[in-house]
Amino acid sequence: MKIVVIGGTGLIGSKVVAKLGEHGHQAVAASPASGVNTLTGEGLEQVLQGADVVVDVSNSPSFEEGAATEFFRLSTTNLLAAEAAAGVGHHVALSVVGTDRLAADHDDPKSTAGYFRAKALQESLIQQSGLPYSIVHATQFYEFAASIADVSTDGDKVRLPTALIQPMAAEDVAKAVGRAAAGTPTNTITEIGGPEQYGLDEFIRIALTARQDPRTVVADDSATYFGIAIDERSLIPAGDAVLGDVHFGDWLAAQATEGK
Repeated sequence: MKIVVIGGTGLIGSKVVAKLGEHGHQAVAASPASGVNTLTGEGLEQVLQGADVVVDVSNSPSFEEGAATEFFRLSTTNLLAAEAAAGVGHHVALSVVGTDRLAADHDDPKSTAGYFRAKALQESLIQQSGLPYSIVHATQFYEFAASIADVSTDGDKVRLPTALIQPMAAEDVAKAVGRAAAGTPTNTITEIGGPEQYGLDEFIRIALTARQDPRTVVADDSATYFGIAIDERSLIPAGDAVLGDVHFGDWLAAQATEGK
């Protein structure tokens, strides 16, 4: 099949393109760098010619609600319209486990809940488009442990709640998205996650220890997650999830080896 990957040069997109190519598909990485801009519609008609599937793993460059909403509204509307005109038979989108739960928090002005409201809008546009679709909800990636630590740092302390998290490797995210693209539309949301659950504080403590980062992780259930108040199950799949293969310890070991 010809499968166009919007955001195909990013962390997940590049891996999706590679995996689809390994399985014999014509995977096309589409991004502004390749002349495809979903915000303006530039290049969409050309790149979608003969496409069977579109995979959207693009992301807003801003977590601010207004900017993120505008990004996902414009991008998704233009993309879906171009797909309908081109006769594309399957739209696959990557989103976030717990989007509805994370979108509900709005008390803290520093909260990124507005970003998740923008993601919820993206999902709604897809669901209401009339096009066959598959939405993949992924848990947080191992690759973003450092970002979680940085945004939660207060002096030499990293304050995080003990809420559960079920992180996964970007490699496993790409595999799941690739499987969705190569399969038939589900017209629903599929949740994916890592093979193990941790307390959020424990997850970051392990990551920082592996990096020999001197900061101390403090368990604090009044602390937030990117400014969002969460409960014990906000960040983990709500039901049966498809689990990845890569364990966090193995991923850390591989990162250490690659860094040498």
